[in-house]
Amino acid sequence: MTRLNSLCGAAMLAALLHGASGTAMAATLAAPAPEAETVDAPGAEDAGDIVVLGRGETRQVQEVRAEDLRTLAPGSSPLKGIEKLPGVNFQSADAFGNYEWAVRISIRGFNQNQLGYTLDGIPLGDFSYGNNNGLHISRAISPENIALTRVTQGAGSVSANATNNLGGTIEFSSRAPSEQAEVEANATYGSENTLRGFARIDTGALGGGFRAYLSYGYLGLDKWKGVGEQRQHVVNARAVLPLGGDAQLSAYGSFSDRRENDYQDMSLEMIRRLGYDHDNISNDFALAVRLAQIGANRGDTGTAVTNRAAGTVYPAPFTSVDDAYYDAGGLRRDYLGGLRLEAPLAEGLKLSLSGYYHNNRGQGLWWTPYVIGTNGVPVAVRTTEYGIKRGGAFGALDWERGDNKLSMGIWWERNSFRQARRFYNVDDTATIDGRDHLRYQENPFATQWFFRYLTETVQLFVSDRVTVGDLTLSFGAKGYQVTNRATPIVQGGLAAGRIEATDWFQPSLGLNYRLGDVELFAGFAQVTRAFPSAATTGPFATTVAGFNALDIEPEASDTYEAGVRLTRGGFQGVLSGYLVNFRNRLLSFRNGAGIVGNPAILQNVGGVQSYGIEATAQYQLSRPLRLFASYSHNVSTYRDDVLNADGSVRSAIRGRTVVDAPRNIASTEIVYDDGGVIGRIGANYMSRRFFTYTNDQSVPGRVLVDASLGYRFAAGPLKGFELQASVVNLFDKDYVATIGSNGFGDSGDNQTLLIGAPRQVFATLRTRF
Repeated sequence: MTRLNSLCGAAMLAALLHGASGTAMAATLAAPAPEAETVDAPGAEDAGDIVVLGRGETRQVQEVRAEDLRTLAPGSSPLKGIEKLPGVNFQSADAFGNYEWAVRISIRGFNQNQLGYTLDGIPLGDFSYGNNNGLHISRAISPENIALTRVTQGAGSVSANATNNLGGTIEFSSRAPSEQAEVEANATYGSENTLRGFARIDTGALGGGFRAYLSYGYLGLDKWKGVGEQRQHVVNARAVLPLGGDAQLSAYGSFSDRRENDYQDMSLEMIRRLGYDHDNISNDFALAVRLAQIGANRGDTGTAVTNRAAGTVYPAPFTSVDDAYYDAGGLRRDYLGGLRLEAPLAEGLKLSLSGYYHNNRGQGLWWTPYVIGTNGVPVAVRTTEYGIKRGGAFGALDWERGDNKLSMGIWWERNSFRQARRFYNVDDTATIDGRDHLRYQENPFATQWFFRYLTETVQLFVSDRVTVGDLTLSFGAKGYQVTNRATPIVQGGLAAGRIEATDWFQPSLGLNYRLGDVELFAGFAQVTRAFPSAATTGPFATTVAGFNALDIEPEASDTYEAGVRLTRGGFQGVLSGYLVNFRNRLLSFRNGAGIVGNPAILQNVGGVQSYGIEATAQYQLSRPLRLFASYSHNVSTYRDDVLNADGSVRSAIRGRTVVDAPRNIASTEIVYDDGGVIGRIGANYMSRRFFTYTNDQSVPGRVLVDASLGYRFAAGPLKGFELQASVVNLFDKDYVATIGSNGFGDSGDNQTLLIGAPRQVFATLRTRF
């Protein structure tokens, strides 16, 4: 067991909580992103801006409003809406950015598990595919119900309810119920038999000011290659009840059911030999059985021979049992609910309290040729099964007097997570598979391991902001204690026990100085990442011997940034630079002879340094025409070689570029909207990305272009309707979208790439009345 305490830091934070109101320092270390009708971020007074470049902030911050998402293909993930922002690397193998096995987002070289995410302050976890502590934003809310997405490329605000935001935060705010009764609806049809619909009903203000909405969204489509489908149902509801004065009570509820067949993970060699359109063989179970039998005959699968007559030669074009699996898929069902109270306590003093609950059931499915079913069929269904029951509460006190604003708050969460690895028989005729691939599997013939993980989190923060003339100063700090426990139900050789991360003082400083239309800003933030609790990641994803041998500290980062903003007329621009020192980087690998049994364990493999520049410009050329462009240059390199237990070099990676960290990213778009005609064309460039630590394998850079064109009808039978055509990957580019779907290796080609979707076209009809 590793226990990490910072008693001095705890004392400092306690002193801040006791006496920070007297400090002359301050912070824009803002509370959770505000709701649609109360957006009060600096610069938000210009409602015409749909991308706000952080005016008044002491750090690099951008906000993307709901109107910007409307120019994308309907149903697109809000993450796709922020890929144009500087430093943001977004990847997905589908047109909408919703296919979770392929979705990846990183900022300044930090991957998605090292970023923080919230929805109206509710923590969403770390966005990993086998999420152990939250859910993806595309399952938490329909994109039409998002009012604002706030991206902080640095470490983010100290008030963010996250314990993993080493490299920034993404905070989503939902749309509040409308004051007017209305109905909103849209319907989309397009490539791959895509059918998407969304409807929202707002009650408007009723007795006592009560108002609410209920919405339903559906997305169903065929895979763009291979055989299979992806579909999702989402129900959202929200209600607001005024309590007198400025007090109000609000409630939010969400249900999501997502089921999707997967695409085949590829390697560079497979792409060259089999082509970009190669996929799983989900329509040919007999071939899948034959490949498994040949693999067994050759000794490739490590299973017993079931049919020697199948021979030892794979049928062309296959050369391996891993060239094409029968199928794979992901199932996720989520319930999310929250309750929030906001109330003034005295002049300048405001209280906010929130509680939330999240329940998840999930299965990741793989028809594996490496296991023989108890019925003798050489293909079995392997699942990784998930169950989350987590609840928590967070609250803040905000005190504002003159140009001084003090905030302090707390977040608590208890997360009970269950995870299991199980195996199921397929149809025993060995000619067809009778199981429904998008249904939760039942009656396993084996459970390899089954664990309950309990994670308890307590986080405190304090921040203060003061403005003196044109100068704004900020200071804040957060601290937390996160305790992880693993209890085996079926141990299967994996680790059980307890581990804890405690860091009560993670400071953040900043300043902003106005010179007319120009702002100068600078900031510093220090963040520590808590340990995850799962059998597939973190300190428990090892053997008992490996866990007992752990001697690690949590990952941590120090972020320094500075920049200049210019706001003049219809122009917004920002130029910034940053330096990030990332230490205690944890990597899981099979260690040397010094560890009994050579278990795969986490080891501190040193640090990473990142530095770079980011530039963004937005110009409202005329009322209907807006131009946007961004560019980021990021250099992220490993600072240490990876060593074996005896001190010898295992991987010589010092000075190598961090995996999945492109040096250059650039985006540009032109948006036209005169009230009738609406059009957008946008391009996104990303330079090459390495998918091995030694940088001997990479995928080339690419440019993707999307476009949309629409018209709002002001007269005739379609009055009140809007028709929009959207094209994704306009020039039908063949490219590798996601890298690292099956992790990263030291060197050599690896089956860990996912191909991006080809050109797809969608037509949408919208209305609101």
